[in-house]
Amino acid sequence: MRLGLMDMIGLAASLVFALPLANYAVIRLFAGEVALGVGLLVVAVAMVVLPQYFLDPGRILRGLISGLLPSQLRGGDETVAAESDGESAEK
Repeated sequence: MRLGLMDMIGLAASLVFALPLANYAVIRLFAGEVALGVGLLVVAVAMVVLPQYFLDPGRILRGLISGLLPSQLRGGDETVAAESDGESAEK
C-alpha cells in the first residue's frame, strides 16, 4: 500500500492518540486487569487500522460517484464486458 503525504499525516495523527492508549493498555495488562487491558488494546489497534483500510475517503468517494453515474458513463472493463456479453447473447 502506497501512502501519499496526506495519508502519512493521517497515520501520524492516529498514532499520536493510539500509542499512549496502547501503552496504558499494556500497563493495565501487567497490573492484572486483563479485560481492561485487552479492551483498550483493541481500541488502540482499531484507531489505526479502521481509517487506513476501511474508511479510505478516496474509495468511498469513487464508490459514491460510480453509483450515481449511469452505466454508460462509468467506464471500465466490467461495463465493456457486460455490453459485449449482451451483444453475443442477441446474435
